[in-house]
Amino acid sequence: MSYLLLADDNEDMRLMLRELFRASGHEVSMAADGLEALASIADREPDLVILDHSMPNMSGLEVCRRLKQNPFTARVPVMMLTAQSGVESKVEGFAAGADDYIAKPFDPRELRARVQAMLRLVQREGDRNPTSGLPGGRAIESEILGRVQSGKRFAVCYLDLDNFKPFADTFGFAIADEVIRGLCAAIRDSSAAVAGDTSVDFVGHIGGDDFIVITSLDRAGPLMDECTRRCRQVVDTAVGPLAAAQGSYTGVDREGRVREFPLAGVSAAVLDVHPAAWQSLAHLGMRAADVKRRAKMKGTGTVLVETA
Repeated sequence: MSYLLLADDNEDMRLMLRELFRASGHEVSMAADGLEALASIADREPDLVILDHSMPNMSGLEVCRRLKQNPFTARVPVMMLTAQSGVESKVEGFAAGADDYIAKPFDPRELRARVQAMLRLVQREGDRNPTSGLPGGRAIESEILGRVQSGKRFAVCYLDLDNFKPFADTFGFAIADEVIRGLCAAIRDSSAAVAGDTSVDFVGHIGGDDFIVITSLDRAGPLMDECTRRCRQVVDTAVGPLAAAQGSYTGVDREGRVREFPLAGVSAAVLDVHPAAWQSLAHLGMRAADVKRRAKMKGTGTVLVETA
């Protein structure tokens, strides 16, 4: 069966939930606060996390947010529990990335049914992304772990489209999907365009506008430069010559303010992975998310290279 992590600062609640899910045949671990939950996830990735909304040291919201920001744990489903039944609390949880929400007190039968439904959804998820056809999920993890076990140094390149949400909102989801498919092809074609042994390159689709390339360290820089160039060509073709020539467009930001955005383009984080210093996929994901964030801050098309 599945491996679940329960995080709640109320011991009685933790024990009740543990017995509920053990009775259904699941393996269960428990955490008393958010920091303990994150440490447990770093040690072993669960199939599903059940988080209390409010906990000491780190709230369930912050744990959820960090999980979803990490490319290697973002796909782990999160069920949020809360004593607050208001709409604002639920909206806050979904904004943090929660996949489902249930208010306390709850019927244990409903919680168990919701968890089973989420687990079925995860199990149906294939090793290929349905939009791009590229490997995703566990296939990416297997590739990374296989390279770690080989003992040879390698590079993990994490690519992301800048300003993609306002881009999709402004130009429409048909154009956005066209860009995602084009981006997929551009990354694959970049591998062939860069001289050398293309068999060392693994191209995967984490989801949405997040892609990953696993390659040798000497190929990583030229490959990312080629990717950013080709990906900009994809965006220019999708939006047409007028918007491409202008290089920007008017859109609405997350606060609802109208402002100018540069056309979507790719930023990349390149992590130099030394198998001898390997920690975990969760650690690699946190480093990748941090380096990618700093690359995006430097502007579209930035490629940052750092040690994992």
